[in-house]
This record gives sequence, structure tokens and C-alpha cells, in this order.
Amino acid sequence: MERGGCIYIMTNYQRATLYIGVTSDLRSRVYEHQHKIYPRSFTAKYNLNICVYYEVYFTIEEATDREKQLKNWSGPKKDTLIDKFNKGWNNLTAIINEWED
Repeated sequence: MERGGCIYIMTNYQRATLYIGVTSDLRSRVYEHQHKIYPRSFTAKYNLNICVYYEVYFTIEEATDREKQLKNWSGPKKDTLIDKFNKGWNNLTAIINEWED
């Protein structure tokens, strides 16, 4: 059985840095970033604890392909993507936490 996947974008309060990741469990992964479970990680170092964007895919391979695509985009293009999905760059954690397993 194939497992679905998500890509997501984390940022900090200043919106100064973006992190694009891929996971099969978005809720848990966002929690790990927000609680700095991996203190030496890029997201912990730059306090990237606000999830401002996500996309859901049927397979983890699709999500991985999309992650690679977005990582090659320019900063302004990524900003426009986030603006269209989440105009105020609000933290989407509450929405993600409401998802059913």
C-alpha cells in the first residue's frame, strides 16, 4: 500500500527564511519543528516554527517531486505561492491539527 505525502513550508516571525520539507505525517513533522525536537536542525537554528503552506499528495513520491520543484524556485516566486494560499501568512498548525488520521 502506498503512503501519501505532504510538502510544507515553515518560516519564522520575521518571514526572513523559508524551509520546504516533505513528510508522510504533516501534523507530527510540524510539531517536531515547533518544539525543536532536533535542536541542531536548520529549522531550529533559524526558529522556523510557523507552517504557512502545505500541499497534500496521494504518494510520497509525488510530494518529493514537488518539493524538489519548489526548492528550485526563486524567493519571490515562493512568496507569491504562499500569498495565494495563505494571504496573511498565518500559522496553519491549528488547521493541520484538526485533520483526521
